[in-house]
Amino acid sequence: FRLRGKPPISFWISLGRVLAHYEVERSHRTDKEEFYQLLTYRDDVDLEKKLVTWEGFYNYDRPHDAHSGKTPYEVLREKLR
Repeated sequence: FRLRGKPPISFWISLGRVLAHYEVERSHRTDKEEFYQLLTYRDDVDLEKKLVTWEGFYNYDRPHDAHSGKTPYEVLREKLR
C-alpha cells in the first residue's frame, strides 16, 4: 500500500526468494495489462492523478484471485483484527 504523504517503501529481494520475484513480476504484468494500456500518452498529462486513482481501485475495490476474491484492504483488515 502507498501511505498517503509517505514515499513508497523499497527493499532488496534476496536471490533465494524465488516466490517474491514471481510476485513482483506478476504485479508488473497487472500494471501493464490493467493500467498502462488504458493510457493515451499524448493526452495523459495527469498521470500522477490517474495512478493514485488506479492504486485506490486496485487496493480497495478490485478482487484478487490470490486473496480468494478479497481486496488487499480486506485482507489487511482481517490480519489486523
